[in-house]
Amino acid sequence: MKTKEFLEILENNPSLELVFEYQPNALVGANYHITEVKNITVESVDCGGRQDSWHETIVQLWESPSEKEKTIYMTSYKALQILNRVHGLRPMNLESEIKFEYGNSEFHTSVLHAYEFRVNQGKLYVSLSLEETHCKANDICGVPQEVMLEEVSDCTPGSGCC
Repeated sequence: MKTKEFLEILENNPSLELVFEYQPNALVGANYHITEVKNITVESVDCGGRQDSWHETIVQLWESPSEKEKTIYMTSYKALQILNRVHGLRPMNLESEIKFEYGNSEFHTSVLHAYEFRVNQGKLYVSLSLEETHCKANDICGVPQEVMLEEVSDCTPGSGCC
């Protein structure tokens, strides 16, 4: 999801509570705060020697331990106010992908992609997911993207099949 698209979704749903689903059926707590917005420029070289660069917007979500009992989520309007303040100080690249940095005691801190949103019972849900790593130079180095596993009828410890 592009930063611009996320901001438009917030603008179109200002009164809705903004809820983040960091994995299926697991929600960031209502005690979350937007603590930082990072405008990232990535400059990379893959294992095949090809250079690339791109921009990302990373929004950090943090759950306040002193507000654990909170049950009402931040509104889309409040989130938009925060992001607009950031944009006024350090303009975001609106065409960049927006990602969310989040972690808690049960989920390791990760940068997550926003892949869909839905409105349900007065709340705007943003679904987040991890992105798998992959070889970007597969066409040069020939590493297969999918590994075909041999069928094994008997797999005992120490047999070398697993």
